[in-house]
Amino acid sequence: MQAQRASQRRDVFHTSFLTPPIIAEAMLAIEKFADIKAVAQGGYPQAERCRISVGHPDSMRSDPDVVAALSISGNFRLEPCSHGDFLGAILGAGITREKVGDILLQGERGAQVLVDPELVDYLTSTLEKVGKVGVSCTQIPLLAIEYEPPRTKSFKTVESSLRVDAVASAGFKISRTKLGSMISSGDVRVNWSLVSKSGATLKAGDVVSVSGMGRLKVKSITSYCLFE
Repeated sequence: MQAQRASQRRDVFHTSFLTPPIIAEAMLAIEKFADIKAVAQGGYPQAERCRISVGHPDSMRSDPDVVAALSISGNFRLEPCSHGDFLGAILGAGITREKVGDILLQGERGAQVLVDPELVDYLTSTLEKVGKVGVSCTQIPLLAIEYEPPRTKSFKTVESSLRVDAVASAGFKISRTKLGSMISSGDVRVNWSLVSKSGATLKAGDVVSVSGMGRLKVKSITSYCLFE
């Protein structure tokens, strides 16, 4: 385990980009080691996918940034691209998913992407197209990341089933048909895993993420019986 090696050798180790559930589990396990420190970094305060840096506190102070930011820009006014399109273009360049952090859509302008710093030179020189749109890929400072602080609100809905398309369409106020299309495009996740079927069933505690729209959490479920 990297935590054990960090404790014994006073080195700093970095994980790949991890999803929130795995980050929480890993941080809990690392707490058992009193002489090391762990920091989750995703490039900006609200990052979901983060890398965990593990090491002795003295070693951590001089460690360089472990996340880099890229701007993928192009004219997407006539050919809008989704989160899945940008991710697909990056993976299509031969990059593995664990090397890529959050992807922040910027509408007609393109997207900002967090990546492992070792990929910057490769992606800036090889990534030329997202979908049908020609793009330029450049490195930007982490301070240039554009994000909105999270805004939350609660709602209640009455649905005939706990299907993800039923609950999420109510939460995001879009049609089930449109949500089904977004599922097919790879833009919908449940607990940070891609959903492949509109009929996937949700339960209390599940988190549904829709690219470009935000996410919702199923806080509680109440069942009703109707009698005639």
